[in-house]
Amino acid sequence: MIIIAGLGNPEKKYDHTRHNVGFDVIDTLADRYNIDVSTKKHKALVGKGVIDGMKVLLVKPQTYMNLSGESLREVLDFYNEPVENLLVICDDVYLDLGVLRIRKNGSAGGHNGLKNIIQHLGTDNFKRIRLGVGKQPEKMDLVNFVLSRFTKEEQEVLSDAYDAAAKAAVTVFSDSIEAAMNRFNGKRQA
Repeated sequence: MIIIAGLGNPEKKYDHTRHNVGFDVIDTLADRYNIDVSTKKHKALVGKGVIDGMKVLLVKPQTYMNLSGESLREVLDFYNEPVENLLVICDDVYLDLGVLRIRKNGSAGGHNGLKNIIQHLGTDNFKRIRLGVGKQPEKMDLVNFVLSRFTKEEQEVLSDAYDAAAKAAVTVFSDSIEAAMNRFNGKRQA
């Protein structure tokens, strides 16, 4: 089974903030493939479905961003899936708004959610899609920035970016991560 996890923070007050773009991409996949992601299990909201003939588990950890690894460790253990079957989707403040960066593995790059996942899995060898949420304004604290909402103009760009990230996530498993990287990496999705 393929596990696609989008990172974010639970609670309504965090809905559609920059830090929650992972949840928004999972919602895009859930809508597109008619998968109900409302079962509470493994410190997450999960939903099982089929995408392009592949069994898929969509996951939205409910542990808060910085403890995402707790949930994903439980998911992998419960379903006895190797880390190679995991794809994580998260925000990136170092990428321009709407730009995707797909990687086979790598460091946390300063992202606390990824850092916690690496810690709990004991490896950085999992696939990830980072979605650019824009660069932090000079005089704004990073925490306040990632917990801020998007402007109307930014939301229009993100609508296309969520669609592209969802397509990229499927491409990673239906074709290859290299194909997804070639097609989606570094391009503003607008």
